[in-house]
Amino acid sequence: MTALYLAADGGNSKTDVVLGDTAGKVLATVRGGTSSPHNIGLDGTIEVLGGLITAARAQAGLAADTPIEAVAVYLAGADLPIEVTRLHEAVTAQRWARRALVDNDCFALLRAGTPAPDAVAVVCGAGTNCVGRAADGRTARFVALGPISGDWGGGHDLAEHALREAARGEDGRGRPTALSAAVAAHFGLPTVEEVSIALHLGDLSRDRIPELTTLLFEAAAAGDEVASALVGRQASEILAQHRAAATRLGLLAAPHAVVLGGGVLQARIPQLHDAVVGGLRAQAPLADVTVLATPPVTGAALLALDTLDAAPDAEPILRAALSAPA
Repeated sequence: MTALYLAADGGNSKTDVVLGDTAGKVLATVRGGTSSPHNIGLDGTIEVLGGLITAARAQAGLAADTPIEAVAVYLAGADLPIEVTRLHEAVTAQRWARRALVDNDCFALLRAGTPAPDAVAVVCGAGTNCVGRAADGRTARFVALGPISGDWGGGHDLAEHALREAARGEDGRGRPTALSAAVAAHFGLPTVEEVSIALHLGDLSRDRIPELTTLLFEAAAAGDEVASALVGRQASEILAQHRAAATRLGLLAAPHAVVLGGGVLQARIPQLHDAVVGGLRAQAPLADVTVLATPPVTGAALLALDTLDAAPDAEPILRAALSAPA
């Protein structure tokens, strides 16, 4: 008899929930907005997850008394041990399933990318993070609280740096850069100075700043030195995250998997992708590098299957189901 599980992967912009069974069959998939406790608070997280789980059960046609064996919840914002503990307590209290697995969403991405017991995942999307695991059960992770914990990069950070360099290039404090004209034109204003003033006064929403990430990579591809330096800095940060995590686990000189995920890395932008892959091969010659090609919620579902001791053939069935076009 197959058991049922729920799996959730929640980032800063969206949350995916899967309801499936231990044979690998997917019974329901639903998507909602952010569930990160950093964005909406713990109560908001539980509200979002509860709504999506209710929707998944309805989509699957489950009777109200149908038991679910496990719920696996992997969220952005579950960074510190105390945050993971509080989230685990809150999820367990909802009684969505008989047992709960809770941790940072990077671990779901890592499991989605590889079944290898020795592995490191580096994520570069809206933000950036890194986790690793070893066959003996040890893990490596970072505080990942943004600039206050030493983090640099990710799409939003790159966009802000692009705006800063555009302003400095225009007024003479920095090096001349094609970003100045590109940023002004993007917002339909004559100068970056006017863009800055419009953002300050609220005439332009600061929520539009992340749009500049694309401009940054375009300028770098065209040979702009300032933009290229920012892309190079991002590559160096990704390599530093991997190096630190792999060193902690004793994997740097050993065979291990490296999974690259997040929108920025999964876009395989040549200038960044080539620098990262080349750098990884140089600092960890025995590493097997892959770019994530399946939804991260696949990893949350696989972690649920792992804890339920599902049959080995459940994994390829699940992967095929979640990778299929909607």
